[in-house]
Amino acid sequence: MLFIDHMKLNLKKPIIFIDLETTGTNIITDRIVEISLLKIFPDGNEVIKTYRVNPTIPIPKTASDIHGITDEDIKSAPQFMEIAKTISQFIEGCDIAGYNSNMFDIPLLAEELLRAGIDFDKKNRNFIDVQVIFHKMEQRTLFAAYKFYCGKELFGAHGAEADTKATYEVLKSQLECYKSLDNDVKRLSEFSSYNENVDLVGRIILNDKGVEVFNFGKHKGVPVEEVFKKEPGYYSWMMKNEFPLYTKNILTQIKLREIST
Repeated sequence: MLFIDHMKLNLKKPIIFIDLETTGTNIITDRIVEISLLKIFPDGNEVIKTYRVNPTIPIPKTASDIHGITDEDIKSAPQFMEIAKTISQFIEGCDIAGYNSNMFDIPLLAEELLRAGIDFDKKNRNFIDVQVIFHKMEQRTLFAAYKFYCGKELFGAHGAEADTKATYEVLKSQLECYKSLDNDVKRLSEFSSYNENVDLVGRIILNDKGVEVFNFGKHKGVPVEEVFKKEPGYYSWMMKNEFPLYTKNILTQIKLREIST
């Protein structure tokens, strides 16, 4: 299926398309080895920035086999903390989109920024996950999505820049393909989510009453504040265990709010 690439995103502010290549898939313990950021302005202008990053830990062969980046390739690259401020400034005030970005790229980027001492502000941002749109509509992979929607083969797949550009093209073609999709970033963001997340990985979500509840484990569906009152040690347990820093920050905010009331 071939679509003419003339659909423009209806933007009220810039949107960043992001793709990461990493040492692995664990948001907490793995690190970025390459990041590509494609900024689309409301007038259609584009700026792309791609960085190789020294993760400070060895890149497993299993990861190198996928993205082709080895320890030798990044030994002289900057560490993330050296470019964190530049990246933070580049994405400031922007909505963010990607492929599987809500579950992986954005949470991992937030972790890297927090480790560098830079807060990641989730508020007033829309997050579009092209993979979620694809899975809701067709159930395929990025390579297949690019061929299906754009009518082209994806060369350079698993390179951050190639995947970033492909994701942008796929989203525009999805808008062309599915007339039921609104060309509106906020509505696309809502459609890209299965839950209304409070943190980035969906450990804490809002229920139908707008209350923060846990979305995992024995307290799934129970309000966070209620759990902290009945089981005070649960907060300490989460803070000591492997949960994302962003999630822990959200828990601390809720805990402090509970104490002050």
